[in-house]
Amino acid sequence: MTFADWLKHLVIIRGGGDIASGTIYKLFRCGFPLLVLETESPACIRRTVSFCEAVTFGETEVEGVTAKLAETVEEAYKFYRERKVPVMVDPRGLMIRECRPAVVVDAILAKRNLGTSITDAPVVIGLGPGFVAGEDVHAVIETKRGHDLGRVIHEGTAAPNTGIPGMIAGYGAERVIHAPAEGIVHILKDIGEVVTAGEEIACIRPEMPHSSIIKDDISVYAPIPGIIRGMIREGFRVTEGLKMADIDPRLSEKDNFRKISDKARCVAGGVLEAIWETENRPLSPP
Repeated sequence: MTFADWLKHLVIIRGGGDIASGTIYKLFRCGFPLLVLETESPACIRRTVSFCEAVTFGETEVEGVTAKLAETVEEAYKFYRERKVPVMVDPRGLMIRECRPAVVVDAILAKRNLGTSITDAPVVIGLGPGFVAGEDVHAVIETKRGHDLGRVIHEGTAAPNTGIPGMIAGYGAERVIHAPAEGIVHILKDIGEVVTAGEEIACIRPEMPHSSIIKDDISVYAPIPGIIRGMIREGFRVTEGLKMADIDPRLSEKDNFRKISDKARCVAGGVLEAIWETENRPLSPP
């Protein structure tokens, strides 16, 4: 495929976190040329299944698919030719105007629209709440667990964010850990490790750059027993309340932290459906 043909069929995905990565993985496997746009400091916690890790390490792999950080559009095309997913640091989505892609998928999951417009491409898709189908995107994909998960919405919005995680093995809100204070994270128990309820898994070191007062580190504890499925990266500066860890209580499924979630795969199916059923869709994948 020539560079011009690559641009003609290009799918740009804004965001490379774990839910976005389910879509990235599926579209890549279906043969679509992709370009992922991320921030310079991704805050994902499910790092082992998030293509945004390419921003931190230059290259990462999720279930056998490799993503690589590109500096230019030409380099992104080169990585596509190498059967890799190109990732670029572009939080404002400036590459959308430059590349004029066939499809734009806003998978940032910010619960609000951070600048995506229905005029960005012939097909524009938004994941979760914050978008209005028919106004700022052509289609919205439901991201709330339940019978509507992955449903393509052509009019209106997705279900509002409840802030309550879905139930897994009888646990809901307890599974997700939010930063109790602002500061720098130091990890004590990382992704894949088994923890008990009440065990210290990380600490937060408060930043006091303009004060002579030294504050003690603030411990972060596991509220339930299980396997750490997600943990924000070492040295990340968190704000109070930021989601920083996720515990999977299913000890019998120890490899879940290496796998794209059922939710991410379901949402990805909705994205693929929306691309094909939209009136202005590309005629065929390359």
